[in-house]
Amino acid sequence: MNGKPPRTVRQGAPSSPHDAVLDALGDPTRRAILERLRDGPKPVVEIAKGLAVGRPAVSQHLKVLKRAGLVADRPQGTRRIYGIDAAGLASLREYVQSFWSAALTRYARAAERAHEAHEAGAADAEGAGDGG
Repeated sequence: MNGKPPRTVRQGAPSSPHDAVLDALGDPTRRAILERLRDGPKPVVEIAKGLAVGRPAVSQHLKVLKRAGLVADRPQGTRRIYGIDAAGLASLREYVQSFWSAALTRYARAAERAHEAHEAGAADAEGAGDGG
């Protein structure tokens, strides 16, 4: 390296409420943890089984997911049980849905313009066919 910190796209950009969620999901281990919680709440020991990282690392990943609002935990005896936070996923879904809604709106406008152009072209062709 040249001694300068690496530049990121987000430098100087405004922070959105979804940045923490998207950053959390940018890590494949955290996505794998979230997938494991799809079937229901689990303790760290069970979440860590079969992952390439140990329990301490899983705990750190869970902390990031919790801060992002994707995971919630509750005490059960001497351990904590982690599960998916439905409200966090709903927020993420709304964010992604906003892109889909905008794309559908643009598509509908383009289809409407194409239809209007087709109608105008058909009307011109009829007028030319009358021997005008």
